[in-house]
Amino acid sequence: MTGSDVSPSFRLAYVPGVTPAKWVRIWNERLPDVPLTLVAVSAAEAFDVLRDGGADAGFVRLPVDRTDLSAIPLYTETTVVVIPKDHLVTAADEVSAEDLADEIVLHPLDDTLDWEHRPGRPAIERPATTADAVELVAAGVGVLVVPQSLARLHHRKDLTYRPVSDAPASRVALSWPQDATTDLVEDFIGIVRGRTVNSSRGRRQEPAPEKSRSKRPESGGARRKPAAGKPAGKSPRSGSGGAKGAKGGGKGGRGKPRRRS
Repeated sequence: MTGSDVSPSFRLAYVPGVTPAKWVRIWNERLPDVPLTLVAVSAAEAFDVLRDGGADAGFVRLPVDRTDLSAIPLYTETTVVVIPKDHLVTAADEVSAEDLADEIVLHPLDDTLDWEHRPGRPAIERPATTADAVELVAAGVGVLVVPQSLARLHHRKDLTYRPVSDAPASRVALSWPQDATTDLVEDFIGIVRGRTVNSSRGRRQEPAPEKSRSKRPESGGARRKPAAGKPAGKSPRSGSGGAKGAKGGGKGGRGKPRRRS
């Protein structure tokens, strides 16, 4: 099978917490003949998946190594602390890192927050994943500070969360290999940036049909010239100056002579 026989497709990676459903729906509406496959990846492995060709583009968490990857920052998430519902922190609508000074703050290996000074007391052992850390919080072993989307992803009825005002934020971006900016990647960039199908920057924009314009004579312009062999002026059928209006029909005229009274 030759390369030209392969049907086009698009593979989109996404890290936990990102919900790509809206963009996938728009893709399916605009490019129904190009199937889009979702590839779930961890935040740590997302960049290697893009570099190795496992996905054409992906939703990742910043920072991105711009040496070989392109990235478009999309939005910044609120950072929250995940706590049991009966925790004292639930009495406040928002907390600060200082409010967590006496807490054991879990630090999973897949944590994406870039802390300069991590709050609270560290756990004896780091959980392998955010999901594992959530289980520990539910068991009463410490609290967890994560992007809000991850708190929602790992929601439990016995847990809740509160915003942390001075915690570092996590930013989500669309990334792809710089040397693999294909037409399909450009199409997806347009969708993510909110361009309409008729956008002037859209790759698939078709030229608008030219509108037919009827030419109208300009006011004050020259009048149409009479046809060859016809004198200008009044129509020969009107007035007395026409050939048929000659008295008596004239020589060789076909009209009947008038009777004299």
